[in-house]
Amino acid sequence: MANIDVTTCKVALISGGWSDEREIALASGRACEKALHQAGFERVDFIDIAEKGAVSKLENGNYDVAFIAMHGLYGEDGCIQGLCEILHVPYTFSGVLASAMGTEKQITKTLYKAAGIPTPHGYEITKDQKIDEQYAQKLVDELGLPIFVKPATNGSSYGVSRVTSAEALPGAVKLACAGGDNALIEKCVVGTEITVPVIGNDEPQALPIVEIVTGAEFYDLKVKYEPSSLHHVIPARLSEKAYKLAQQYACEAHKILGCRGASRSDFIVTADDEPVLLETNMIPGMTETSLLPDSARHAGIEFPELCRKFIEFALECA
Repeated sequence: MANIDVTTCKVALISGGWSDEREIALASGRACEKALHQAGFERVDFIDIAEKGAVSKLENGNYDVAFIAMHGLYGEDGCIQGLCEILHVPYTFSGVLASAMGTEKQITKTLYKAAGIPTPHGYEITKDQKIDEQYAQKLVDELGLPIFVKPATNGSSYGVSRVTSAEALPGAVKLACAGGDNALIEKCVVGTEITVPVIGNDEPQALPIVEIVTGAEFYDLKVKYEPSSLHHVIPARLSEKAYKLAQQYACEAHKILGCRGASRSDFIVTADDEPVLLETNMIPGMTETSLLPDSARHAGIEFPELCRKFIEFALECA
């Protein structure tokens, strides 16, 4: 790698797709395309994978590497990664297995627990499971109120509800399952909301922690795509103990899931300084003001340099 000028690589920037997060993916893709040009890459082809002929273009384009800027289903769940594997095109971010596991929240929670990383107690509910009054009350008795209900695999807060009564639980589950997904019902953890970006392959590095200040019930879609200056506090206002522990847990999550290139783990830090891991994002948002690039900037890594690093990480694994 030391002797290779990666900016000479021909890059397929794969974006768009078919998920609920298509528009967000396109925004990430265009931002990364611009950043790669700024970093010195001259041959970058933007490919909306949902458009007719996109797969043929990828197959026949003689690309040195693919930069994946997709979110949600087909982008973060191992599907597009599998296509790149079949076509023998190296690609940014995690591989097929890590992407598939990282997208399924109940699997990630099982791995967190096995590694001794605290995560909220909860249950996965199948989309065809009936939530009657008795079962709803049982869940409330066990988990308390409020309860969070979310799709088991979707991202970007789509289908997420903060439930404050047993009566509202069936409707929240129906919403979470509207896209054909199962639902995850979790105990609400109260505390400071943070996210810990991690970059690298076998020896991952935690970037500065971002504290998320919303003024909303949770970090919902509206808040996520408002200007970052309204909601990001970097570095997060945590005790030294909690700060180091959150970074440690994020790096451990990156490794146990088998992540490559980048990941971003979301936590709630409780009043007794315990970081509780909610989920790990396999392809975090990649606009200039998204959480990971914003954190990297505070570590002295500007967005073009960050995107170049992702190409380097991808080629390390080729």
